[in-house]
Amino acid sequence: MKSKYNGYSFELNENVTREKVEFHNRYGIKLVGDLYLPKEKRDKYEAIAITGPFGAVKEQSSGLYANELASRGFVTLAFDPSFIGESGGEVRNVASPDINTEDFSAAVDFLSVQDFVDAERIGILGVCGFGGMALNAAVIDTRIKATVTSTMYDMTRVNANGYFDEADSADARYEMKKMLNAQRTEDYKNKEYKRAGGVVDPLPEDAPFFVKDYYDYYKTERGYTERSLNSNDGWNVTGTLSFINMPILKYSNEIRSAVLMIHGEKAHSCYFSKDAYENMIKDNPYKDNKELLIIPNAVHTDLYDDKNIIPFDKIESFYKEQFK
Repeated sequence: MKSKYNGYSFELNENVTREKVEFHNRYGIKLVGDLYLPKEKRDKYEAIAITGPFGAVKEQSSGLYANELASRGFVTLAFDPSFIGESGGEVRNVASPDINTEDFSAAVDFLSVQDFVDAERIGILGVCGFGGMALNAAVIDTRIKATVTSTMYDMTRVNANGYFDEADSADARYEMKKMLNAQRTEDYKNKEYKRAGGVVDPLPEDAPFFVKDYYDYYKTERGYTERSLNSNDGWNVTGTLSFINMPILKYSNEIRSAVLMIHGEKAHSCYFSKDAYENMIKDNPYKDNKELLIIPNAVHTDLYDDKNIIPFDKIESFYKEQFK
């Protein structure tokens, strides 16, 4: 299978240009992104850094968001997080709660020094697992004026507790850690890292709906791209080991800047956004600029690429209001 649009899962808007850029995070890892620029010329633009979903690349959903928002007048940067896609970092196909949060701030670094960007009007947007990273970045980076999360996963919660918190026990975590650490030994012995496999293919008839939902995006022409982990061989088996005991949203109720969280009503993952939103506004004196928007009847991957469902008008107005 090949991607639909020469490496991308979407068509470039005729009112937008796209160029490859490189920057680095404070760990020295080179990050690679696509910078989307409106053809309408202005001296200064508001800017938005975008990445996600977890295991996807900039040629997929994050690029689609960047493409659409650039057509609405924003400079946007869709980038590959550390360790995946065209970005640097060794070993490949691993993730880090710390480094992947830092990646958002590195994108803000890059945007803030561009002559055509207003450094006081920079926001971020995280899709799926990088929605959680975006919230975590908003906690720590006071330069971020507005944050949008779409169909958010809290990757530390799902790794520690399993889906729907069904494995939330010390014994379950211990058994998982035993398995992952045994794999570490095998990987070191074999001098290579075993891959977990991407989205299951062929799709079992009895697969849960959310697995079918992922298959429909990552394993079909709709969303497939060559660099995507989820479309191909997946993460390393041990790729998210550190997520088990590093919860990322502990201080989310200290976010002062504006946050818009968007989720589909029928998404298996909707509980992540609902719970994260409640935790974010609890005892937070800055909750008037926080909003949870539930999209009726939408499932998880509808918010990856369905422009009839993704509320782009709302996202645009949210950023413009915060950038005033």
